[in-house]
Amino acid sequence: MEDQKLKRLLVFDANSVIHRAFHALPQLTTSKNEATQAVYGFCLVFLRSIRELKPTYVVAAFDYPAPTFREKTYLEYKAKRPPAPPELYTQIPKTKEVLKAFAVPIFEKEGFEADDIIGTIAKKALRQQAFPKPEIIIISGDADILQLVDKYTKVWLLRRGVKDIFLYDEEEVRRRYNGLAPNQLVDLRALRGDPSDNISGIPGIGEKTAIELLLTFDTLEALYKALEENEERVYKIKPKIRTLLRQGKEQAFLSRDLAKIRCDLELDFKLEDCKWGRFSKNEVKRVFLKFEFTTLINKIPEPIPEN
Repeated sequence: MEDQKLKRLLVFDANSVIHRAFHALPQLTTSKNEATQAVYGFCLVFLRSIRELKPTYVVAAFDYPAPTFREKTYLEYKAKRPPAPPELYTQIPKTKEVLKAFAVPIFEKEGFEADDIIGTIAKKALRQQAFPKPEIIIISGDADILQLVDKYTKVWLLRRGVKDIFLYDEEEVRRRYNGLAPNQLVDLRALRGDPSDNISGIPGIGEKTAIELLLTFDTLEALYKALEENEERVYKIKPKIRTLLRQGKEQAFLSRDLAKIRCDLELDFKLEDCKWGRFSKNEVKRVFLKFEFTTLINKIPEPIPEN
């Protein structure tokens, strides 16, 4: 029966892919001098993912252009990140136009980042189809999203440019982070921080030390419980690190709150609304011609007729 077949949901971390494409590709403009390299790069990734991953469902998540709950909690969140050039922002609506032509649902929510939408969609999709559970593949250029990897969820991560893409499952995450499980990556950022998001972590504790601590204590809570109770294994930690941990406890837990992807948003998501293939090839062709992506026209996949 059709319902018993394994189904695959692709979730695009759209802003992340757009940013990666913008910086990876040479400047590209239309005859009207409109910048389009980020849109073109996004299309390359999108078309490749459809061709190679053969999804049943496709959805895209965008950042909402307003302060998030993280910035309201911690004013310095992402404060050191330089603003993107205007010609990047002008390409976000163009990318949405491409996605709409492909009949891909777009989600964004005020006060939250695309990561939070992606986390919520992943959890909702697993609840909405109980058996067999769908396979979820997140397409992103941001390694922070790896915290969402689990038995059912993988990440197709753009590592360099838009061509070097690697599929991370639980085993590959452990290999990359010297044995840490995906659900420990939030605590890793809590300890070592994340300069790109201006998350402080605990100054003086780097990635190697943070990984060693988590391999020993498993979680941030367990680490601090051991410190508070003076457990014997705590004395295997260098005195300097023990001091840093005690001094930086508040920073560590704040950093974790900032780094943790929310998976519990109120979102009107229905898996069946994201079924792939319900698009007009002529409409996609019209949008590609509008942006002068003539080389992509022959790469437009065939629509999938309704059963």
